[in-house]
Amino acid sequence: ELVILVPFCFFLVALIKFLYDYLWVPLRIQRLLNSQGIKGPPYKFIHGNNHEVTKMKKEALSKPLGLTDDIFPKVQPHIYTWINRYGKIHPCFSVCIRPELVISEPELVKEVLKNSENTFPKKKPSIFFSKLLGNGLVLLEGEKWVKHRKLANHVFHGERLKNMTPAVIASVETMLEKWKGQEGKEIEVFQEFRLLTS
Repeated sequence: ELVILVPFCFFLVALIKFLYDYLWVPLRIQRLLNSQGIKGPPYKFIHGNNHEVTKMKKEALSKPLGLTDDIFPKVQPHIYTWINRYGKIHPCFSVCIRPELVISEPELVKEVLKNSENTFPKKKPSIFFSKLLGNGLVLLEGEKWVKHRKLANHVFHGERLKNMTPAVIASVETMLEKWKGQEGKEIEVFQEFRLLTS
């Protein structure tokens, strides 16, 4: 009897934990957001909104993109659709049970980016983005961010930026001329942008 009871208890505890994490918590978060007027796509058990996101991306990628078309609906069709359907602030359960709050309201984005009290911690970047952006202001947090921000304020003052404009334009034009010379050949854009921004 004990041999059957112990595994059954472990199974029962695991099942309760699973249902708590993958059903109760996401639905509770969605109810709390809805009660605050923040509506979004409904949470689906276990996979969140992944099936809907995948379907929208496949559909968007199946259509050709014209030179003058807006790229946002093609690259992030789910965000584009949900902004139009639910508004500029909506939740998205794109990574299983972990909700993300999509904010496209400029004033709120500004407040999140200021983040002086670390209310909104930064998401750990992928290896690709950490290589692309380096260990700079975009990825730093806390005291290191404050220190680098103070240094950057002097460099990115309006007058200094105006003086840098001709140099930036010249660098971009040089890069574009180089690309024109390689027309029809494959270009390693990642490396080119690293050279441009270094």
